[in-house]
Amino acid sequence: NKMDIKSKIHDLIINKLNVSKIDLVDESYKHIGHNKDTNGGHFKLMIVSDDFQDMKLLDRHKLIYNILGGMIKVDIHALSIRALTKQEYTK
Repeated sequence: NKMDIKSKIHDLIINKLNVSKIDLVDESYKHIGHNKDTNGGHFKLMIVSDDFQDMKLLDRHKLIYNILGGMIKVDIHALSIRALTKQEYTK
């Protein structure tokens, strides 16, 4: 169930990071009919957290992938990430 996946992603992230803002969009509907090797959803994640302070973009993405761990490639087919600090977000 896509809704469960979405709340699971949300919960994992807010439990592990100090989140100021999180915006998670399920874009799976855009990919209906694609030849897929999994039933995972396509999600777009925007997350604002000062935990990203002094982290390179790649490391921010790695951190999120590590948090989601076993969901990647199973429940999550594709994930686009925008990871910002509060300061970057308000700019």
